[in-house]
Amino acid sequence: MTEYLFSSESVSEGHPDKVADQISDAVLDTILTQDPQAKVACETVLAKNLVVVGGEFKTDAEFNIPGIVRSTLKDIGYTDMSSGIDCHECEIKISISKQSANINAGVDREDGEVGAGDQGMMFGYAVNETPEMMPLAISLAHKLVMKQSEVRKSGAVSWLGPDAKSQVTVRYRGDKPVEVTTVVLSTQHLPSVHNGEIRDTCISQIIEKVIPADMRSKDIKYLINPAGRFEFGGPQTDTGLTGRKIIVDTYGGSCPHGGGAFSGKDPTKVDRSAAYMARYVAKNIVAAGLAERCTLQLAYAIGIVDPVSVMVCLHGTGNVDDQHIEEAIKQIFTLKPRGIIEALKLRQPIYQKTAAYGHFGRELPTFTWERVDKVAELKHYFNIT
Repeated sequence: MTEYLFSSESVSEGHPDKVADQISDAVLDTILTQDPQAKVACETVLAKNLVVVGGEFKTDAEFNIPGIVRSTLKDIGYTDMSSGIDCHECEIKISISKQSANINAGVDREDGEVGAGDQGMMFGYAVNETPEMMPLAISLAHKLVMKQSEVRKSGAVSWLGPDAKSQVTVRYRGDKPVEVTTVVLSTQHLPSVHNGEIRDTCISQIIEKVIPADMRSKDIKYLINPAGRFEFGGPQTDTGLTGRKIIVDTYGGSCPHGGGAFSGKDPTKVDRSAAYMARYVAKNIVAAGLAERCTLQLAYAIGIVDPVSVMVCLHGTGNVDDQHIEEAIKQIFTLKPRGIIEALKLRQPIYQKTAAYGHFGRELPTFTWERVDKVAELKHYFNIT
């Protein structure tokens, strides 16, 4: 039986790219709270004590971008330059323009439908490796940086900083994960703590709390801050940019990616909404027992209502024919932008929570695309009891 290793990474909420995502989505949420029909494309760049927010908006909502930026930075833990950026004193620059009238005409169509906000292809994925139907490596990588944030914010480990990265390598035998062979955890820390304490604490308080004992290889490797010291983090050492962690946001490289980022975009942008729908469809297919693994591709053209293509791949694990699954998807799920927005309730201010620790595999009430409420309908379609 073929064996191979597969790795996925995640980053903490304090990683500069994720800070940028959270600011962009915080702006989006603020606007949607007042104007659910708003059109928003918000981008953020962070550098040393500098935040730049730009974008194209169509809304009458009132919002204070500097206030949103400073509040988001403070909540993450960036309260002075020693932490990585000073939420109180950092320079903030803003460049906002109106959404193109040409684009808006394609989205808010005269027939009342919502046209796709852009062209592109989006992928959804689900696999029965974990209870949340996510690949094991990305699931564990997210949980590691979530645990780092938890022990940092609770004060249990007072010398941790906001900036951190994780990476998990899993050994597969055939198509099944059998053990974790390597864990990488890089975390910002105070200058006063020595490497031995960092290593021991990260292993006992973070890694061993997340990686199940029965999944650890007998010779598992723990690489803690493998470059050495990590005293300086955040935007003072690394620029951040909205949409630069698209593989972290999705499936850790376990399936293709269309290239479109999510954060800062209202749901008329199919880069975001159709990717959520593709996950919803794929997860329900796996939850219904129709396949052990499912990849779904949707593709759209700007201003057009229906997808230009729908493709499903069950990777040889399906109990029904792939083509029949495609027919069932078109019958059971709505794939038009308006239908997606309404079915998944996407005009709500729910997006800042998506902007760290992955958009998929998290059972939050507002993450409607994680529901498995179409299982019975799928089983009935295929006469499965």
